[in-house]
Amino acid sequence: MSQRRTTGGRLRAWQRDALAKYETEARKDFLVTATPGAGKTTFALALAVGLLCRRVIELVVVVAPTDHLRTQWAEAAEKIGIALDPGLSNAVGPVPADLHGYVTTYAQVAGKPTLHAARSTAKRSLVIFDEIHHAGDGLSWGDAVSVAFDGVARRVCLTGTPFRTNVAERIPFVRYEPDGEGGLMSTADYSYGYTDALRDHVVRPVVFAAYTGVSRWRNSAGEVIAASLTEAGTKSTEQAAWRTALDPKGDWVPHVIAAMDERLTHLRDSGMPDAAGLVLASDQDDARAYAEIVERVTGERPYLILSDDPKASAKIHQFGEGGARIAVCVRMVSEGVDVPRAACLAWLTSYRTPLFFAQAVGRVLRSRGRHESATVFLPAVRPLLALAAEIETERNHVLPPPAGPAESLDLVDDLVQEQPENAADGLLKEWEALEAEAQFAHVLHGGRAVTPGHLAAVNPEDEDYLGLPGLLSPEQTAALLAQRDGELRKRASRARQGHLLQSPADLDQQAPSGEQGVAAASAQGLAQSSGGWRAAADLRREINRLVAVLAARTGTPHGAVHAQLRSAVPGPASASASAELLQARREHLMGLI
Repeated sequence: MSQRRTTGGRLRAWQRDALAKYETEARKDFLVTATPGAGKTTFALALAVGLLCRRVIELVVVVAPTDHLRTQWAEAAEKIGIALDPGLSNAVGPVPADLHGYVTTYAQVAGKPTLHAARSTAKRSLVIFDEIHHAGDGLSWGDAVSVAFDGVARRVCLTGTPFRTNVAERIPFVRYEPDGEGGLMSTADYSYGYTDALRDHVVRPVVFAAYTGVSRWRNSAGEVIAASLTEAGTKSTEQAAWRTALDPKGDWVPHVIAAMDERLTHLRDSGMPDAAGLVLASDQDDARAYAEIVERVTGERPYLILSDDPKASAKIHQFGEGGARIAVCVRMVSEGVDVPRAACLAWLTSYRTPLFFAQAVGRVLRSRGRHESATVFLPAVRPLLALAAEIETERNHVLPPPAGPAESLDLVDDLVQEQPENAADGLLKEWEALEAEAQFAHVLHGGRAVTPGHLAAVNPEDEDYLGLPGLLSPEQTAALLAQRDGELRKRASRARQGHLLQSPADLDQQAPSGEQGVAAASAQGLAQSSGGWRAAADLRREINRLVAVLAARTGTPHGAVHAQLRSAVPGPASASASAELLQARREHLMGLI
């Protein structure tokens, strides 16, 4: 067997504290909740080293969510002298005698729980459950874990954030308390949250940059609907606007990718030469389409990481060790995957659960130096803003940025729900995305939406401090992200136009002679429609700018100014207002400034 080496000299303070508490309490089951990027793997392996050296245990079993993490665990264990087999299959019986243990997955355990029970009870074993909430992905997985490891000597459960579950779906080996909402909340034996990790410089401070924009889609009745991500009146409208924004054929996605690429360029030019970004997609089809957009916007082919790709683990490793700018993925880099150079995340997915959000954002929080910060680009929709505000509030508790006026952002879900969620989902089944544009909306500060103030002067070198609370005011941070928004919009438009199959001139040249007139007329009509849409979009942006100026001068919240404007110039919300109405509102605002 290889010689085990101590890790005590390299442990962080929280890891030493957690080990001390474990030794003091000597529980058979021990749950550690530590923020993503804090070093849960190192803690668990240090614990294993101690127990092996004292002969409290003889075998180590790690249960991980994915095959890629099996290899990652085995490599980390090897560095401290623990030999774990990451490829031991269910076709093999006992663990080979020359190993300290093996790494498996929850799915593999569910496939043959009695085999794992026989392995783990043949010797005194420590079982480490990585991201234990995965045992709740289905009752069968939880039952299998219980059967496989009920009789082992020691169990350690790890998770990146506290999790909830239904009373009927308790995860084995986890203690719970009522959550006050009819469910149960996991109770950790040791907790190390984002606030603690930020204070200890273990993780990066994070800036959440929210992007709004108007989406247009056709509903099941054939009606064309237009709505802003930030002004949707109902849940079903918000869902449709959000879904339309994420459609690869619109301008919203290229705009946000261009914004992230711009941020990566600055990071690479100012002390983080290997800075990388992650694009998170909802499914594999979107991921492939987003990868094409990344290549058109940046000129560089991204890594495309899909769960059914047999080379996925190798790609993650190559991306983490290499110098590529961007990787596009679905779920498999949402937790546990270690890519320390990833500093930006584009949230181009409809996932919205607190656990998934915390795990995915955690991929860009791992700190390598006090000068580094993280930026998350996300749609300005209430479900995501509420989740971001929780993390952002913890950040500001440690390093509060200079106070400044901000627009009230009510994160309580007060959207009018006209019908049940399942009815809304039914409406989206007959949905056709038409077009979407993106516009920088705000950054979060103290649970409030901060837009660029008219006094928020910034210099190019100020961007070095973006994301480092205490150095820039919220308005300056917003201004830095907004000042190049016009150029980003042009980049997004160029990327999208480059993907169009044919221009109107191409149609004239290629259509058969008998169809030339029809093709030309259709192309002309489309161009006119697009021109009207663009004119209205420009007016909306101008109105938002003027509202911001007026709000800053008068100290009135942006929402109140918008309400006064609609009262003075009656009509529908800006998202669905005609160009003529928008022009009238613009002139009204000009008269007030």
